[in-house]
Amino acid sequence: MSSPPPPPHAGVPRPSWSALPAALRYAIAGRLGAAVLAARVASAGFSGGFAAVLDTADGGRVFVKAAASVGQAHLVDSYAREAAILDRLPVGLPAPRLRWTLYDAGWFVLCTDAVDGHNPRRPWTPAEMEATLAGYAEVAVALADPPAALTALGLPHLADLARSDILWWEEVAAGREPAPALPVAARGRLPDLVELESRLPRYAAGATGLIHGDLRGDNVLVDGDGRAWFCDWTWACSGPAWFDVAGLLLSAYADGLDADRLFAAHPTTADAPPDALDATLAALAGYYLTGADAAPATVPPHLTAHRRRSGGQALDWLARRQGWA
Repeated sequence: MSSPPPPPHAGVPRPSWSALPAALRYAIAGRLGAAVLAARVASAGFSGGFAAVLDTADGGRVFVKAAASVGQAHLVDSYAREAAILDRLPVGLPAPRLRWTLYDAGWFVLCTDAVDGHNPRRPWTPAEMEATLAGYAEVAVALADPPAALTALGLPHLADLARSDILWWEEVAAGREPAPALPVAARGRLPDLVELESRLPRYAAGATGLIHGDLRGDNVLVDGDGRAWFCDWTWACSGPAWFDVAGLLLSAYADGLDADRLFAAHPTTADAPPDALDATLAALAGYYLTGADAAPATVPPHLTAHRRRSGGQALDWLARRQGWA
């Protein structure tokens, strides 16, 4: 019997607090100024690094990420980049505030305020979807003219990332990537997919604001007041905010919400090209599906499942919009 599919927000296994080196736990407690009494490990996400809410003996509560320089160098780079971005986000944005970073015992540690909230429930409730979209509209306004300190980081531009990392259907058509399995509605549509995804870099090129770059439900927390908070800023880049909205709405489409209406009604899409959503869906479908099929055995199965699920959602949504089904 095959195993059931992981829940939509299921992440890869993470180390427990007790599994961290004793020297590292001592260093973290020293920086916090109090002993750690409890650690609630994050269940969402796909990095595999340590990530947990820590409760301390003095009544404090923080969120901590940690990665080892040996074996997790890519995560150390990611966490350091995220720390630099968080430290420069505009004050008042619904994003965790950076407290400090630490390098000790061969580990990089990132500490932020803990957000007392939960990932949006699946299937999405209209209230949590509305809160997330409203919160992201606030983020988009604040980052439309990003602070100089943020732009000084030299963050990448989505248009450049799209040319190098998302034009996957073009790679498939040229035989440089194996063709992923396609649903019946999309078979024979490779030329259409190549054409649609090729528009994304052009549409993104003129955007000067900053975006989250990886907006998904597992990177959102909804607090007790119903406000949405946005986490995991590692992939922030310059680009059009409607790209983030399209990525977020993949799961809304899968859950039966009117994703077309939600996209069209969002403030960030007011000046988007008419086919911006189709171009984004084509690009995301190629990115996720080829990534799932080409994943080596060392990639956690939850991540492969996430890619295959997200790519299938994007392709199904696009096929319906294009009338292929």
